[in-house]
Amino acid sequence: MRLIAIEEHFLTREIHARWMALGLDAIDPSVALHSGVIERRLLDLAGERLALMDESGVDVQVLSLTTPALHDLGLESVDLARRTNDGVAEAVARHPDRFQAFATLPVAQPDAAAEELERCVGTLGFKGTMLSGRVGTRNLDHPDLAPILASAAALGVPILLHPRMPPAGVREAYYSGLAPQLDAALASFGLGWHYDAGIQFVRLVLSGTFDRLPGLQVILGHWGEMVLFYAERLAALDRVAGLARPVADYLRRNLYVTASGMGLPHYLERAAGYVGTDRLLFSQDYPYQYRPGTDARRFVERCGLDDAGQAAFAHGNWERLTGKREG
Repeated sequence: MRLIAIEEHFLTREIHARWMALGLDAIDPSVALHSGVIERRLLDLAGERLALMDESGVDVQVLSLTTPALHDLGLESVDLARRTNDGVAEAVARHPDRFQAFATLPVAQPDAAAEELERCVGTLGFKGTMLSGRVGTRNLDHPDLAPILASAAALGVPILLHPRMPPAGVREAYYSGLAPQLDAALASFGLGWHYDAGIQFVRLVLSGTFDRLPGLQVILGHWGEMVLFYAERLAALDRVAGLARPVADYLRRNLYVTASGMGLPHYLERAAGYVGTDRLLFSQDYPYQYRPGTDARRFVERCGLDDAGQAAFAHGNWERLTGKREG
């Protein structure tokens, strides 16, 4: 069974240097997570990565630039995104049976980002793009960012909506006062990241984005970034949202959900109950959630789905979403 992991991250030395030059390590505590073994594995697009893929039973990784990506950069991000995408395309070309890619976009320059997405999909063969939540003070539903969403919809490619650190005011209000290291962990991978990403998706729904772009497909990691577990409460917004369809319809028609290394069958069952088994995707969240011992493949084989459901989860749903048909 071919196993395609769709939320697998990388980093380049050039981008890391830009983060440091901007002082992002002081503004965004999650930047400090990209050090030591994690940094080494993020930077590697060859030997160790391939070896650990083999060890965990993953056949293909879909590569995406780790958060906070280029969301805090200005005009310089246009050329930087292009160089990054060209470099990743070279890695895919060296290992076409092992790597696919999401486009890195200069999101602070939305028109240029839309053009770069078109180049990445049309020329480089990338499968979509990953966005890391807010761009500066703008949520993803802000009208300024509409060209990026429209480009993805027109190209028929998905957007992986990845978490990022909540803004400073939110961190101060909800994720501070314990201890510096604990504050940062709680605001990021402990909880804050996931609320932030889930809210971005909910805002896309409530702003009418999917009414304007009904074909747009968004992927949420970590079994839906909290959204699916509160779907019943979100349905109450139908009374005031003024949308073309009930909120529940957007979950079934515009959302795919991936595991992000959270190998919990009851989470899978809950997600499938809302979006359907045809909208479940596999991911390991490498290198953050990498675990040895063929952990990835073992989860798929024991997740509770029948053989057809396992194959769809492992690769079929992704291949259908990205337009690849089996021969």
